[in-house]
Amino acid sequence: MKKSAFLMVIIPLMIACLFVSCGEVRETDETSLILWYDKPSEVWEDALPLGNGRIGAMVFGYTDTERIQLNDDSLWPADLSWDDPDGTPEDLARIRELLIEGRHTEADQLMVEKFSRKDIVRSHQTLGELFIELNHDNITDYRRELNISDAVAEVSYKTNGSLVTRRVFASNPHQVIVVELSSEAEEGLNGKIRMERPEDRGYPTAVTVAEADDLLVMRGEITQQGGVFDSRPAPILEGVRFETCLKVSNQGGQVVSGDGFLELVNVKHATLYIVSNSSYYHDDDYSLQNSKDLENLDGFDAASLLEAHVADHQALFNRVAISLTSEQPDSLPTDVRLQRIKEGAVDPGLEALLFQYGRYLLIGSSRQGTNPANLQGLWNQHIEAPWNADYHLNINLQMNYWLADVTNLSELNQPLFDFTEKLVVSGKSTASNNFGCRGTFFPHATDLWVPTWIRARTAYWGSSFGAAGWLMQHYWQHYLFSNDTTFLRERAFPAMHETAQFYSDWIIEDPRDGTLVSAPSSSPENRFIDQHGNPVALCLGAAVDQQTIAEVFDNYIAACRILDIDNELLETVTEQRGRLREGFVLGSDGRILEWDREYEELEPGHRHMSHLYGFHPGTTVTKSSAPELFDAVRKTLDYRLAHGGAGTGWSRAWLINCAARLLDAGMAHEHIQYFFRESIYNNLFDAHPPFQIDGNFGYTAGVAEMLIQSHEENIIRILPALPEAWHTGYVTGLKARGGLTVDIVWHNERATEVKLIATKAGETTIIVNDDVTPVNYKKGKNRLRFK
Repeated sequence: MKKSAFLMVIIPLMIACLFVSCGEVRETDETSLILWYDKPSEVWEDALPLGNGRIGAMVFGYTDTERIQLNDDSLWPADLSWDDPDGTPEDLARIRELLIEGRHTEADQLMVEKFSRKDIVRSHQTLGELFIELNHDNITDYRRELNISDAVAEVSYKTNGSLVTRRVFASNPHQVIVVELSSEAEEGLNGKIRMERPEDRGYPTAVTVAEADDLLVMRGEITQQGGVFDSRPAPILEGVRFETCLKVSNQGGQVVSGDGFLELVNVKHATLYIVSNSSYYHDDDYSLQNSKDLENLDGFDAASLLEAHVADHQALFNRVAISLTSEQPDSLPTDVRLQRIKEGAVDPGLEALLFQYGRYLLIGSSRQGTNPANLQGLWNQHIEAPWNADYHLNINLQMNYWLADVTNLSELNQPLFDFTEKLVVSGKSTASNNFGCRGTFFPHATDLWVPTWIRARTAYWGSSFGAAGWLMQHYWQHYLFSNDTTFLRERAFPAMHETAQFYSDWIIEDPRDGTLVSAPSSSPENRFIDQHGNPVALCLGAAVDQQTIAEVFDNYIAACRILDIDNELLETVTEQRGRLREGFVLGSDGRILEWDREYEELEPGHRHMSHLYGFHPGTTVTKSSAPELFDAVRKTLDYRLAHGGAGTGWSRAWLINCAARLLDAGMAHEHIQYFFRESIYNNLFDAHPPFQIDGNFGYTAGVAEMLIQSHEENIIRILPALPEAWHTGYVTGLKARGGLTVDIVWHNERATEVKLIATKAGETTIIVNDDVTPVNYKKGKNRLRFK
């Protein structure tokens, strides 16, 4: 490749979102950021999500009885301090002996018997339902929409020729959900307002009372009558307590109270202010906090609350703008556009909308001071949610945050780091008591109360040992994106130290070749066929564990160098790193081995691709540093796909990221089409199925990976996997490692302009339009032009 483009001149950054095509510049059409429909929701997966990080809502848009399903990220059954498993270091030693002897089935059984709490049912739960009985009929001119640019849902229609409108938003600045209702009909709005919560297997879970003509209050406590622990029934009869208050302000007509409801009588305009707090955040003062939240609304009308809400949301959302097409956004309803894709159409405008939707959902479910986004983000209608709507640490929680730094939402990592640091503390007892190791251990899944014992009745589901290392990657990558050494020293390094300490103690010498390996070790949720023909999970040094431990050691060594730290652990892991078995080993057919030897896979098309961890989301294997392994990754993925791989939404999203890392635009875009056709509900939620939000977040990260890559040392790739369908477009505000913000404009599949906004002067190499361009950039705004 030739060196051609060169640094031009520093100019001010474009403030407005721009659309560029053949020299024309104009403002982006706001309709490109709207999901809209011409009918109400038919199912929960049609409803439109709103959230302020802690509380949220799903808006259905019904015309007879409106349903708004409410959410709170802290609503869990109690932490009962369920006993730790009774496994000991001696039991661990026995499992290792069994594996060395090739007795995998016995090792699997003993691992579950001694170290796992088997099946667990303790679920994140819905807050409840708001119903607004309107009984409207003769409906015309119906429209339901969600504007993700301002985080507002609206419903409008005519009933008997009179216009009715509804607007809903969830404010972070004022910690309130606001519902505005209005009617142009002479009789105004008439109907009851109710709040209720589903029963827990026949048992009431909340009580709603009208405490004034304008105030409805729902109080309850989270239980889990169907609780399960250690694969045995274990009802949980206590949990987080909560109070939800709904206050009504009306214009025209009146609001009167009844037995557990408020009633609108000839009201022209009503505003409902919903505040909700729990004992998780406020101990016994959650009711007092509701009073404070309502008092804080004094002096604010709905318009001023909306203004503050939009400003707060857009301060995050508007950092990135994107267009993947030179055409105007499609004017069809979102569900119709989605159906067209399922029938074979290509819709780059909807692909761009889904990219921004992922950012919208992270803003709505992960704010500073809240819990991190769980398997459903924040939005959960269940008492017993699929997979407990908890935190799965063998990819799912991590995938939720792949997009944060690269799409300029760095602050939204904070709930993840807060949660991880709680896990570090909890995991130290598990590491010590069960495994006889220093440092900390994370299991494959946990919940609000951060237990760190293994859970699952089978070894292949739950006996996973790489979770802590995987989460350490997020600390390290956040440092690389931000250049924040204070963060590295005060937050990242302490967690990295505990994790490196555990793995240093955990690995053993493999008597077969003298290398150091993770033992026992598995490839999450997958199995192989052992020499006796049995499907088994555990081995000595599965690829994912070897790759993860190598990454932990490498990053720990690098952090010590940056922070000028010299300690005993550094000396130990430096020596161990040299003896660690490689995580990338090629089989006889050129594929990456998933386990320690070339076993037959039970499921050749398994949804997890954990043996490619070091390729993505890791950074060990790149085209520039390891071309042979780079090619082997492609063979491995091709084999997975040939046997039906990537069948779930999040797995397909991971594949899009991998295809982008392979610099294969056609492959990446092909699987974007599969993602839309097979894994997207009408409200654009990811379908595992059922709904699981990591696919949304992983998709957004994958699109970003197609537009910019900075994981190779001192290299930034511009449009590394740009498909033909995105031939003309722009993106502004993406982040590259090194503290850089990057804007890109392209035409006919070639970048024409790149802007680098740097926090400090530096140098890098940009690869763009098949050219390699060394760049010395200054602090501030730098502009490069290309032909």
